[in-house]
Amino acid sequence: MVVLNLQVLQFPTTYTHQQLSLGRQSRCGVVIRCGIAEPSGEPAPMGQKTKYNDGFFEKAFMTLFARKMERFAAPVKSSNLKKKKGFFDYDYDSFVDVSKRVMQGRSRKQQEEVVREVLLSMLPPGAPAQFRKLFPPTKWAAEFNAALTVPFFHWLVGPSEVVEVEINGEKQSSGVHIKKCRYLENSGCVGMCVNMCKIPTQDFFTNDFGLPLTMIPNFEDMSCEMVYGQVPPPLEEDPVISQPCFAEICSMANPSTNACHKLQA
Repeated sequence: MVVLNLQVLQFPTTYTHQQLSLGRQSRCGVVIRCGIAEPSGEPAPMGQKTKYNDGFFEKAFMTLFARKMERFAAPVKSSNLKKKKGFFDYDYDSFVDVSKRVMQGRSRKQQEEVVREVLLSMLPPGAPAQFRKLFPPTKWAAEFNAALTVPFFHWLVGPSEVVEVEINGEKQSSGVHIKKCRYLENSGCVGMCVNMCKIPTQDFFTNDFGLPLTMIPNFEDMSCEMVYGQVPPPLEEDPVISQPCFAEICSMANPSTNACHKLQA
């Protein structure tokens, strides 16, 4: 793995805060504020888009993912956008645009399959089997992967921190609190959050890698909790399946439906 541009790195400090999704005290092992251009160094309040300063490695990851997903995306409609992009012509907005075009004409399940194919295409042959050997579903493996998530995925979801969670009655530092998910914030789309991130990521870790993962998005403040070691519920029992659209900010919203129409099978 490549170590990404880290602006602030603070090693083990213990404190507590209210976790909106999990509702329990948390212990922070690593706090990283990466690329935030806001004066406070924190994500912008709900209703405002956070400003980021993306560096070389952030843009490299955006480009890598966008190019992989471009193979499955619907063609761009504007003639001004049809020119083939160079390696560093991609930014976060264009990455989100590719994601939206992947959704076009596909069912929820088909969208999830595209994300799985993209993830597998980035790994060497036999990687899932090797991951299962290196990281069996133990407390240590869950905590180790939580710690890796903070620095290596800030380009995708924004700043996050390792938090303490409870798995089967045992407390462990295998949770990741994403302060305000960049993907959800920039897309403004409930369906993209669930179909293109939450469900395929959960399934990939739980079924392909053999390490259970549950993701709990909070649509009130756009934060999210990732809980390594916790088996996700069936989608039909997951509260996200009845989440309505962000009618005021999503370009694909259908305000007339009770739940986001992109969540339909």
